[in-house]
Amino acid sequence: MSPPVKLVLVVAAALVDADGRVLMAERPEGKTLAGLWEFPGGKVEAGERPEETLIRELAEELGIAVKEPCLAPLTFASHAYPDFHLLMPLYICRRWEGVPQSREAQALRWVRPGALRDLPMPPADLPLIPFLIDLLGP
Repeated sequence: MSPPVKLVLVVAAALVDADGRVLMAERPEGKTLAGLWEFPGGKVEAGERPEETLIRELAEELGIAVKEPCLAPLTFASHAYPDFHLLMPLYICRRWEGVPQSREAQALRWVRPGALRDLPMPPADLPLIPFLIDLLGP
């Protein structure tokens, strides 16, 4: 029997602006997978619901306020990394208060869904792209 795999639950948001672009964040130097582009979000803490995590993380990372009814689940990623297995629900969010700004030294970029494939991204994020293209168009 193989040893148990550590399961990591991370939640992410596809913030969509009025032009149908998605906000992507570049992982800063010093972090795992630095230089790769990802959807904003973070690890679900003990006792937190995924929506609560996303609201907290978006406030911490981007300085925006999101209300839970504005988060709509779209799909999820399930990806095996060498030392853990990642489960990542992806929510769509079209309404928030404030202007997204980098608060953790990460670069930010608004990207059309069809151009997401041009960004270097973590392997777990890649399968999410077709769902965004289906929903938002290229």
